[in-house]
Amino acid sequence: MPAVSDCILVHARLLDWKSSRSSVQKLGRHLPFVPRDYTRTFPTFRSAATLSSKRQLNSWQTRENELPLIRNFSHSKQQILSKTLTRSFSHSSRNYKPKYFCHSPATGIYATQTEPIQSAIGTWTAAILLGAISGSVYFFTARPKRSGKLDIESGDQFQQSEARDNSSSTNSADMGETSQPGHIGNLSPEQEEKLQQLWIATLQVFGVLDMDQAKALNSIANATIVPVLSRQSVPASEQAKKKKRGWFGRKTDAEEVNDTPVVEDKYGLAAKFSHALEHAPPEVIRASFWSMLKHDHPDMVLLRFLRARKWDVEKALVMMISTFHWRSVEMHVDDDIMVNGEESMMLDSTSDDPMKKRRGTDFLEQIRTGKSFLHGLDKMGRPICFIRARLHHAGDQLEESLERYTIYVIEIARFVVQPPAETACLVFDMTGFSLANMDYGPVKFMINCFEANYPESLGVILIHKAPWVFQGIWRVIKGLLDPVVASKVNFTNTTEDMEAFIEKSRIIKEVGGDEDWEMKYIEPVIGENDLMKDVETKKKIQSERDAIAGDFEKATIAWIEDRASKDVRKKREDLTATLVENYWKLDPYIRARSYYDRAGLIQPEGNIQFYPTVAKESAVPKTTVAETAEVAAPPPAAASKDAHVETSSNDID
Repeated sequence: MPAVSDCILVHARLLDWKSSRSSVQKLGRHLPFVPRDYTRTFPTFRSAATLSSKRQLNSWQTRENELPLIRNFSHSKQQILSKTLTRSFSHSSRNYKPKYFCHSPATGIYATQTEPIQSAIGTWTAAILLGAISGSVYFFTARPKRSGKLDIESGDQFQQSEARDNSSSTNSADMGETSQPGHIGNLSPEQEEKLQQLWIATLQVFGVLDMDQAKALNSIANATIVPVLSRQSVPASEQAKKKKRGWFGRKTDAEEVNDTPVVEDKYGLAAKFSHALEHAPPEVIRASFWSMLKHDHPDMVLLRFLRARKWDVEKALVMMISTFHWRSVEMHVDDDIMVNGEESMMLDSTSDDPMKKRRGTDFLEQIRTGKSFLHGLDKMGRPICFIRARLHHAGDQLEESLERYTIYVIEIARFVVQPPAETACLVFDMTGFSLANMDYGPVKFMINCFEANYPESLGVILIHKAPWVFQGIWRVIKGLLDPVVASKVNFTNTTEDMEAFIEKSRIIKEVGGDEDWEMKYIEPVIGENDLMKDVETKKKIQSERDAIAGDFEKATIAWIEDRASKDVRKKREDLTATLVENYWKLDPYIRARSYYDRAGLIQPEGNIQFYPTVAKESAVPKTTVAETAEVAAPPPAAASKDAHVETSSNDID
């Protein structure tokens, strides 16, 4: 501001300003603004001297002492401005500042804290530019996104309503998952060939087919031997990691040319696959498959892995065999978690062994409090698993107990999935959630389970009423998820949002629905698993199952040899139904009873009833009518065939 500064100097010389008080007053007439510091009032140098000499101040001097101090402008009442200018106006540079506004070093406690005067025009210019930029950013980023998913970060009402419309149109109960492409009964010729190729590789791992038989069947199925089974000790993905090295560990020229990119193995599936082939006999791997199958269709299990690996037969085989390794070697799903169940955990909770007691107590505490539970069906007929995030606190349970409980709930959910559904619906109730409830360890384990060991098991994930603090957490979790799994996540803020996936009559009142149901845990009963002690009956049913499995494998080979044969297809389907029936006979001998068995959700012979109370009440009137008609009916000899018999309450004794 050299022009303003020079103007002040001219007026100071012409008007002969002398006192600091008159200088401030006259300066206000010639400048539209005067720098002031309103935060505090400093005494002037004159007042400091006056106070030190203990002279009585007059009213004029007192008012002057309370004026805001302006840097280097009023040092003394007797100060006289210079009569001459140090520089001419025309030659004043832009960075030249007269001594009235220069930044001289602060002296003493009376040094001012104000900054140089800023231009008002520059301030308004910056404000206008900032407003224009902000408006542009809002216009291009804050508009409603035409997407069928809810976005927790935007919260746009149009987006949420559009997501409800899209979800209701695609998640219709009339369209089951089994009717979608890539599922049983809806396979294209190419997909059916992939299924046959995976069966050939699987039977080869089981030891049912040797190399020559596998080659013959692959020629029929328009395929070749899977590379990981072509007499290689390690999978092809592992071999790709072995690099030929030249001198001093440098790559050779041949390697630079033939080097192929290696696909990232997120969960170490190739290592587990290699370990299973090297250390487990073929019959053990085969038994692990039929044990994992339970009541499912064998083709459905293989198709899950094929869809998860985008119909790559080799990757699907590696993933499936590594799952067998994970279940039997790492987690002991079938020979520990499901065999022992809740009754064993209740007995362990009273054990003298501190480790057993802690493990049993942790497991039962999660079930009793209802941290997660299965109840109801969504519009697609998928079972709903509610997870109350507010009930979890990091460190309350051992990591082993959390993992055991997670697998237990997933395995129980497998039993209640009924056709046409093949997946489940997860509802994370985030009501009352805070950072104290966040624990990344169990979240990572759950992601590992669904992505690596339970593929294609999640139909939809609803995160209900997530607070603002969850936004940052979700960014971290989303980075850990596979894009396919992340695409199944939907955020619901109201009951209306949830109605796009679940009927309101089947949404429990706890989350804003109409269903009056509450999770009340039923304690295990000592002796409820006594059938598991009958080893002879168990062996008999198991041997029958092994024979049925062998027949199914033979029928599968015949199906590969003659895909067009309807008789072979029908035989496979009949054997599948026999396998399902056989499993539910075997179930009481290999699986401990759960809360869902005691509550009536899982009934004998595999009947699943999510609403047992409603079904029981609706059955009562039918029973009453039948009994009334039977009692009131006259003897057969006294009634003619065409006679119409009326009954009333008076006819009943």
